[in-house]
Order: sequence, then structure tokens, then C-alpha cells
Amino acid sequence: MSNQDSSSQTEGEVEIDEEVDTELDGEGDRDETLRDSPVLSLSSFSSSLHAVIRIKQKYRAMKKRRQEMVPLGLGADGDPAGAPSKTSPKIFTFDELAPFSSVPQKKKRRRRKGVLYPNRGRQRAPPKQEQSRAKYCLYLLFAIVFVQVYNAIENLDDHVLRYDLEGLEKTLRREVFGQQGAVDGLVSHLKDYLSTYVHNKPLVVSLHGPSGVGKSHLGRLLAGHFRSVVGETLVLQYYVLHHCPQEADALRCARDLAALISEMVKRAEEEEKIPLFVFDEAEHMHGEILDALLQLVASKQSNEYLNAVYLLLSNLGHARVTKHMLHNSSSISTSNLVKELTPILRNSLEKLHPLWTEADVLPLGLLEKSHVMECFLDEMTREGFYPDHTNIERLAGEVGYYPEVGGHEYSKTGCKQVVAKVNLL
Repeated sequence: MSNQDSSSQTEGEVEIDEEVDTELDGEGDRDETLRDSPVLSLSSFSSSLHAVIRIKQKYRAMKKRRQEMVPLGLGADGDPAGAPSKTSPKIFTFDELAPFSSVPQKKKRRRRKGVLYPNRGRQRAPPKQEQSRAKYCLYLLFAIVFVQVYNAIENLDDHVLRYDLEGLEKTLRREVFGQQGAVDGLVSHLKDYLSTYVHNKPLVVSLHGPSGVGKSHLGRLLAGHFRSVVGETLVLQYYVLHHCPQEADALRCARDLAALISEMVKRAEEEEKIPLFVFDEAEHMHGEILDALLQLVASKQSNEYLNAVYLLLSNLGHARVTKHMLHNSSSISTSNLVKELTPILRNSLEKLHPLWTEADVLPLGLLEKSHVMECFLDEMTREGFYPDHTNIERLAGEVGYYPEVGGHEYSKTGCKQVVAKVNLL
């Protein structure tokens, strides 16, 4: 349709050009006649100018009419645009072609080609991907693992709650005076060990300090707590001077001790509990007993031997503890005492026997006069005496002390004489 319109427009312009040429020829003949005439005047020149202007106006009118007829679908002569037109030679003009229509044309959208597959060679919809059944198995596995982990966490909490470590910590803080760092270290070791089921070695803790600072008292409190939790048969308090006083019986004592510990750990494994072994006065242990304990705490033992707690109480290294505290009394603190003394004691203990290489060493420091007064107050309250502050100061003054250094007055015997002096009241 657009081709027909453009051809009809071209033909109309050609016809207009032919008419203009005819007019120009007529005017040209007229000019030649006037030029051949012997007389040329101003009137003849003005008539020629009027003829040129007239032809130009007529050309513009015919062109305008042609432009108005194109939107109506008519040709230059009023015929329909699809009618056959006369052929005429095309004449080049500098006039721009008039637009076919003032209505903007819509852009054609490109249709997306479908996916072609080589099996049939024709267009079809892509096949739906089938979901694998392994996906549901994976979801089920995740759910099972989540339940197992949740149960394990709950069981660990129940395992820690079974031993009531919070109650033990409160008891030790209330009953043990002046040994805050050692108490915190012991409770921390117990929490880390009792919070898991699987162990690669038993827990071995060794407490060291001068006489009367509370080692035996702390061992009795820990043993009493475990008896209330795991039972009487899974707690052993071994006093070397009582159970094996003679060195000649050391080998027999070592065999009997190993047999007793083996029986207790097997019973604890059956009951799913962790036993406690407290060895007081470990400085008097014979070499055979130390060798037997070293074999029991070795990590190469079977699983029931790995689930046990060993507590060693000794005054080995007490001279180093006393010297360190007296020389550093101005700068030492309860929290830094364990950090400063632990490496010093470990180096000296490892030279005595390899057993202490398997143990976690915790030092107990000297007690000050204020701690001794707390011991008197606690003992007098237990015995039913009125806790008179004046009487307590008098009794605490009868205890021997080191010379005051750095504002601290340390007791030579700690609270060891407190019970005897209260019994004399």
C-alpha cells in the first residue's frame, strides 16, 4: 500500500511538472515573440514577471492539493490509490517527500523463538525436571542429626547438674578461707572434665601448699560432696600414713591400691558415674605407690580408667610458696598467685616423679591474720561458743606469724592450731 502511495505521489508530481513546463513553454514563446519585435518596453518585462509568479503559485496550489488527497487514499486525479497509473519519466527534485501519515506507527515486537530440540526437530515446551528422592532423605538426615545434637546437649546439662558443681562451688567458697584462686582453678577443672562423656585421660589435680592452709579440709569437702552425688562406694580417701605406714609394705600396698581402684572404676562404668580418689599426705607416698598410680592415670588404659578424678594433697614445694609470697607480698594478689606459682612448682615436682607431669598443679598460699580469725569464728560457731570478737582476736594473737611485710601478716601454721585452741575453751 505504501509503495502504491509513493508511486502515485511521484506520478502526480510529474504531471505538475509537465503542466509547469507547458506554461513555461508558452511564456517562452511569448518572450521570443516580444524579443523578435523591434520595440521592447517596460510593460513587456512586467508581464513576463507576472507570468512566472502565476506559474509558481499554481505549482504550489497543485502540490498542496496533492498532499491533502494522499491521506484520503486518492491519487493525483482523484482516482483510488490502488488504480493503475500512467507511467511517466521521473524527474529529480530537491523537494522532500511529504509524510504518508501523521499517525505514529507502532513498533513491531520481536517474537521469541522457542527452544528447538534435536530429537524431533520441532518446537516444544521444555520438559519439567523431576525432583530427586534423595532430597527428602537428606532432609530426614538433617532432622535426625539435629535431634541427636539437641539430646546430647540436654544430656550434657543433665550430666553437669547431676554432680551439682554450683553447690560445690558455693560450699568451697564458704568453707575454705583465703584460697580463692585455688578454689576457682579446681572448680574450673571439674566443670571442663564433667561436661563431656568421652575423655582421653583421667582428671588429675595436685594441690600443694604449706601446712595449715586448708588442703586436707578442701579434700574432705570434695569427698563429702561426691559421696552425696555418686555414692559411698565410688569415693576413696587414701591416707598414706594410715593405710601404708611402713616402707617395707610399699609393694603390697601398691598392688592392693591398684586392685581397689580397678574394682571401683569398673563399678562406676556400670553405673555410668565418675569416681573420686583423694590421696592425702602425698609427700609420704612410696615410689611403688607412685608408679602404680602413674600406670592407672596413663592414657593407654581402657575407657573405664579414663573416667575418673584423682586429687593429690601434698606440702611438696611449700618452701617455694612461702619464699615467693614473702618476697612479693607487696605486689602479689589472689588471682595472680596461681599463675605465678604454678610453673615454679611444676618444674620442681616433675624432677621428683613423672606422676606430676600428668597432673594439673594448683598452689595454695599462706593465710593472713584475717583468715585465721575467720577460722576461729567458724570453729567456735560449730562448737556452740558465742563468737565474741574480742575473744577471737585474743585467740588469733596466740598463733605464730611471720614478720609483717608489705602490709600483710602471714601465719606460720595457718589454721592448724584453731581446733585445739577452741577445744581448750
